[in-house]
Amino acid sequence: MALLRCDFFSDVLGFGTSMTVLLPDAGTDFPTLYLLHGLTDDDTAWTRNTSVERYAADLGIAVVMPQAHRSFYTDEVWGRPYWTFVSEELPRTARRLFRLSDRRADNFVAGLSMGGYGAMKLALRHPERFAAVASLSGALDLVGRMSDGCPPGDPRMWERIFGDPAGVAGTGDDLLHLVRTVGDPPAMYVACGTEDPLYPGNLAFRDACGAPLTTDFGPGAHDWVYWDARIRDVLAWLPLPSR
Repeated sequence: MALLRCDFFSDVLGFGTSMTVLLPDAGTDFPTLYLLHGLTDDDTAWTRNTSVERYAADLGIAVVMPQAHRSFYTDEVWGRPYWTFVSEELPRTARRLFRLSDRRADNFVAGLSMGGYGAMKLALRHPERFAAVASLSGALDLVGRMSDGCPPGDPRMWERIFGDPAGVAGTGDDLLHLVRTVGDPPAMYVACGTEDPLYPGNLAFRDACGAPLTTDFGPGAHDWVYWDARIRDVLAWLPLPSR
């Protein structure tokens, strides 16, 4: 398996950005996992902090990890259009540069924390594109998370990204709303440690979900020890097509 760091210009963002890619050594039309980072990370975080390369090596799957900064994978009100980037430009660019399948059955998305939110938003707003989605310690109850205030050092984060936070509930940025209304969602997997501050929001997502949902709730914190173990579980759970 090859580990690639790809720097490229994004027409959508208006500047150069990057993605880290794991690519099988041989073959074509690879099944692809889009793997999203958390709020304080970047596109290298998964390969620096977990053994995802080793776990994916024998599966014949490509893993695409984009850079999205502190955007919550959203078209920011006072910033850049990261939702358009990750939902439209990124898959086009990755498929143009690498040998990736565009079939729904071959495409999956997952992420941790902020990336768990982004993964679920991608899958619930575009269920026709993904066969499965997984969230690890995801910020799945965004409205509830906003009520806790902004992270230290970023006091206007919610306003910068979403404008008026009071207007998020019931919109396409509210996962609890989306999961109640989506008609035919992909297979869904949600894992969160019971010692994680985001655990209540994961329970709220489970309770709002009207579709089949695989859950993995047990001991664990909001850290890489937990995510390294769970990404291995996610890869084993994915409905990978027979190669």
